[in-house]
Amino acid sequence: MTAVATDTRVRLTGVSKAFGSGASSLLALDRVSLDVAPGEFVCLLGASGCGKSTLLNLVADLDRPSAGTIDTGGARVALMFQEPALFPWLTVTGNLELALKMRGVPRRDRRARAAGLLDSVRLGGFAKKRPHQLSGGMRQRVALARALALTEDDTGSGQDTVLLMDEPFGALDAMTRDLLHDEIERIWRTRGLTVLFVTHNVREAVRLGDRVVLLSSRPGRVVEEFPVPMERPRRIDSAEVAALAATITDRLREEVSRHGA
Repeated sequence: MTAVATDTRVRLTGVSKAFGSGASSLLALDRVSLDVAPGEFVCLLGASGCGKSTLLNLVADLDRPSAGTIDTGGARVALMFQEPALFPWLTVTGNLELALKMRGVPRRDRRARAAGLLDSVRLGGFAKKRPHQLSGGMRQRVALARALALTEDDTGSGQDTVLLMDEPFGALDAMTRDLLHDEIERIWRTRGLTVLFVTHNVREAVRLGDRVVLLSSRPGRVVEEFPVPMERPRRIDSAEVAALAATITDRLREEVSRHGA
């Protein structure tokens, strides 16, 4: 695989994905091309079933495209799901140490690295807790720390890391989600991560993204991109966020109506 240009961390070129074969095949993505710059926070929006999660799975190399190419230039890639999917029989530290073990981190170094990761998501006092003892927001913080454990280098930098987030806050209440917006933004900026973030929440996309990419209804195609020029930090209830979110929502409704979905 040829490395992407230095000004691009992720490059999708003419990516299509079909499931099945013959007359019963289902085309989920159709000739998607998208460049994501190093350190950029890109949010993907679209109707249910438009292929957003499929696209993340392809970038994570959990599946292969039917056509086209995906290049991450050798970056470390981690995928964070809507559900934390923590091992319930392990403590918070145990879940992180398992991820570090998979990375090949020596056993003698895992405890300290796990502690540092927990501090980074502000859960330093919960190392010995098990998942059922945590709130939903706390479990998602642990899942975020686990994703970082799978990707960070020995210095704790995320500059060569692509973090894929598939509606990670969708099941949380509004206040918890708002607090986690602040947390992911802080971690993204301090670690220099590149983020591809899938959401159904238009205001969430505007609150977090440098750019919002709108996909059509199935099959998913890039139909429009919306730069978000607002200064950070942003409030999800601010007039600026609401105004751009309304514009994007109108365009999304137009696209959904055009496809009869």
